[in-house]
Amino acid sequence: MTSKFWSETVRRTEPYVPGEQLDLPDLLKLNTNENPYPPSPAVREEIQQELDRKLQLYPSPTVDGLRQKIADYYTLESKNIFVGNGSDEVLAFAFMAFFNSLETIRFPAVSYSFYPVYAKLFNIPFEEVELNRDFTIQPECFFQSEGGVIFPNPNAPTGIYLELDSIRDILDSNPDRVVIIDEAYVDFAGESAVSLVNMYDNLLVVQTMSKSRSLAGLRIGFALGHPELIEALIRIKDSFNSYTLDRLAIAGAKAAIMDTEYFRKTTEKITRTRDWTVDELKKRGFHVLPSSANFVFVSHYKHTAEQLYTRLKEQHILVRHFTKPQIENYLRITIGTDEQMQHLLRELDKMDCKNGSRPN
Repeated sequence: MTSKFWSETVRRTEPYVPGEQLDLPDLLKLNTNENPYPPSPAVREEIQQELDRKLQLYPSPTVDGLRQKIADYYTLESKNIFVGNGSDEVLAFAFMAFFNSLETIRFPAVSYSFYPVYAKLFNIPFEEVELNRDFTIQPECFFQSEGGVIFPNPNAPTGIYLELDSIRDILDSNPDRVVIIDEAYVDFAGESAVSLVNMYDNLLVVQTMSKSRSLAGLRIGFALGHPELIEALIRIKDSFNSYTLDRLAIAGAKAAIMDTEYFRKTTEKITRTRDWTVDELKKRGFHVLPSSANFVFVSHYKHTAEQLYTRLKEQHILVRHFTKPQIENYLRITIGTDEQMQHLLRELDKMDCKNGSRPN
């Protein structure tokens, strides 16, 4: 569909396709990497209190209170923190703030599918860097990038984590270009690149509260970096909308970042369930990539990914199937509760995946 009223930008835009959102009462939703556990009880309490305050007034455009809480958590200063309406908005601002239309940026060929969307939308040339056969990133392929570098860590949709030594090498090889590490899933993985923020003025780390802190419905993302990078993001934000976060989101986010005990318990639950699920899937003939996220990326030796996706959907279980070459025969499966993953496995068993050891 096109219209004579569309601008050239709209005509050439290929929008990002989000995971399915079906309105079914018995749906098991394992396709968009949401947290199966509710947010901290403190989040509900703070939001309820905020409802009794002055909702008729704009929220803080600088979000100083939340920025300070995030800074305290990461042992940084508020000038190192930028907050936006979900990490996707933060990433969009970062593309505009740090990448130029005459310089080619690099990101992995198998990666977050919003990156090429943003690059095309903002007319930024890009190179998709091929991964190794085992889906790991080759750090040296990101050295001396003309326009900058961006990639998720752990990578999405593979779930594979890149160690900080390799990230340091990429940063060292691009001293005059911004390197963006998209850490949506890092709380289920190893050490965050946030520990490098005070060492590298070209490093921007982007995180979200949608996954590990169960706040996908509130839309809170943030970036951590050198004050000059943060100021650039603020300039972009204030050129669009000074009030990107509403009062309820700010209140809930502050409560979530402060309740470290609840955060630790739920992330540990998910990683334990993930590791158990990996073992169970392998027993059923699945090839499972090593995951450091709240999802697993799998293929089966006997059934195609499309077959499994379709049959699971018929049973009201949603998983994510990508049709992109190289990963078209893989499924990304979000880690739910123990009970939810047991339900998934029972349905897989009905599909002749039971005791299906992978042949040598």
